[in-house]
Amino acid sequence: MIKGTPELIAGRREEIINACETLYQTKSFKEITLKDIGNEVPFSRPTIYNYFETKEEIFLALFEREYERWNGDLSAILELPGPLDRKELASKIAQSLSSRPQLLKLLSMNNYDMEANSRTELLTEFKKAYGRSMELFGALLCRFCPEMSDRDIENFLYLFFPFMFGIYPYTAVTDKQRAAMREANVPYVYQSVYELTFRCLCRLLDVNP
Repeated sequence: MIKGTPELIAGRREEIINACETLYQTKSFKEITLKDIGNEVPFSRPTIYNYFETKEEIFLALFEREYERWNGDLSAILELPGPLDRKELASKIAQSLSSRPQLLKLLSMNNYDMEANSRTELLTEFKKAYGRSMELFGALLCRFCPEMSDRDIENFLYLFFPFMFGIYPYTAVTDKQRAAMREANVPYVYQSVYELTFRCLCRLLDVNP
């Protein structure tokens, strides 16, 4: 059992997640170690193990926080006072994702390994944040597209959420990747997160972009 006040426990947990987030701005998941994270926090590295047993658990907590931040964005759309047509809804959702590059980057990682190397209770908390995203998305469709049936909404969710896993690799192409594609004669046209997401949503909502 972790000792300390709830405020201290929550604060230290956030410091560990923040340290991971800082490192993730310049390093890849594979490059980051628990030692690296320990060097970024103001307490001893062994203390980290009171909160997280593996690096994957820390990344899962960061992933959960990113979903919660996106949930705030989706809630804000849901609470808008006026109606939105389908094109306007697609634009609002695309804007919400374009402001969450870290969520998209985490989505592009190997989630299977991250989840496999995390304790069940932490994985459950992550799934709650993920599930809340799907719930809010469904609520948006119910409110702004009332003619959609429950089956339509279910089909929409199970097409769009897997689509999100591929957004980051298509919108964050490195110079090395561009050079390789030129050498391989693979055509590449850059699209922003907003453009790619907006067009996909318009297609799923059956509206012209």
